[in-house]
Amino acid sequence: MPTYSITTTLPYVNADPHIGFALEIVQADMLARYHAALGATVLFNTGTDEHGQKILRQAQEAGVDSKTYCDGYAAKFDGLKAALNLTYNHFIRTTDTHHVAAAQEFWRRCDAAGDIYKKSYSVKYCVGCELEKTDSELVEGRCPLHPNRDLELIEEENYFFRWSKYQQPLLDLYAARPDFVMPESRLNEIKSFVAAGLNDFSISRLASKMPWGIPIPGDDTQVMYVWFDALVNYISTLGWPNIDSADSEFKAWPGIQVAGRDNLRQQSAMWQAMLMSANLAPSKQIFIHGFITAEGQKMSKSLGNVINPYDLVNDFGTDAVRFYLLGGLPAWQDGDFSRHEFLSTYNSKLANGLGNLVSRVAAMSAKSFPDGLDRLSFDEAAVSAELKLAIEQYDFKRYIDTVFTVVDQANLKIENESPFRLVKTDVAAAKKSLSELASMIRFVATALAPAIPEAAAEIIRRYENDAIIAAEPLFMRRES
Repeated sequence: MPTYSITTTLPYVNADPHIGFALEIVQADMLARYHAALGATVLFNTGTDEHGQKILRQAQEAGVDSKTYCDGYAAKFDGLKAALNLTYNHFIRTTDTHHVAAAQEFWRRCDAAGDIYKKSYSVKYCVGCELEKTDSELVEGRCPLHPNRDLELIEEENYFFRWSKYQQPLLDLYAARPDFVMPESRLNEIKSFVAAGLNDFSISRLASKMPWGIPIPGDDTQVMYVWFDALVNYISTLGWPNIDSADSEFKAWPGIQVAGRDNLRQQSAMWQAMLMSANLAPSKQIFIHGFITAEGQKMSKSLGNVINPYDLVNDFGTDAVRFYLLGGLPAWQDGDFSRHEFLSTYNSKLANGLGNLVSRVAAMSAKSFPDGLDRLSFDEAAVSAELKLAIEQYDFKRYIDTVFTVVDQANLKIENESPFRLVKTDVAAAKKSLSELASMIRFVATALAPAIPEAAAEIIRRYENDAIIAAEPLFMRRES
């Protein structure tokens, strides 16, 4: 049985979950469910990134120790499993004991490869990104992702990773695997970045200034830079470096990584170079999704427009939120959330489209053919091939739109054939029409199961037998 390994990035625990991370984890969940349905053993990882300057400061401001601060936010992120009906079976925290040990062993291996050295340096640093910034990356002297934060000047002696050593190996990796980063535009972006030259980056901080981190092996005066530590989670979650036991999950590596476009450099260049240094296989593939804005504006606490996925689920239900994230927003580019568009998508696709179809056919079938319909097949080959291609290209919206071509065909079939009228003059023809519609609905339910699992399961329950069950609408039309 094949194994399918997939991971999200680990959200930084400095704020409540927002819809941007909900998008990422729902995308990963759809992939996990799709491959599980094909028979794969799925290892699905997510978790929380808990070290670094930003966490230390916010814990201090809150008047609690850093671990206690992280515990509260970790619970909020883990709570998304129930709220969004997620299937992940690994939830790793970078404060977990086994992750700390793995990060330290990873450090030792990079050190043994000659890729870690110490030097004094001065750099501009964005605490919001937890990344060093060059002048070419700044806009009017500020980080474009965190323009309201002042950059800090770090001047100290730290350990560095020889990233420059891996410029050509990274370019060779991208050339050998043209689908290594998806979509292609993001691969081209990282290729250009690496081709322009790589600077070695700092991978430690002075413990006297920033103690909230994993201690450096053999040097308790320094702690690991948060990105070096956090990236190791993708293999520590699989039990690395303890890989010799028969039940070791590390055999599932390399895996798929899902990340936002602000993580492109870290996931597809920094992490891959680190893996090469530790003599480990690079990731299998990296999918980069876009950002979500709110009513045309970047989400921020100061603007008060941050969208909490828990609130949306409370208002509309889990499947409606999942459906919008997967089918109402572009998969590759940035997308804009508006309540108006959410309602429009909900009503047109779920209430009027799918929900109305399921209810109408069930009501007609239960009334006119209570003993059951004929079990007919639906010619699904062309649609299934298109769905497979959409999944392979991480185009979730295209997947949903393709399924809804069948929903639209079925609704048009009802209008053209009017089986509820036809039954009065031609019972056999009416039964055939409804049987064909039932087969189309079964296909739609199965295809939508990775996206809206609860509703899909209910459709399958109503249509699994020849005698169709009439019941309440799946999705009620909403005005607000």
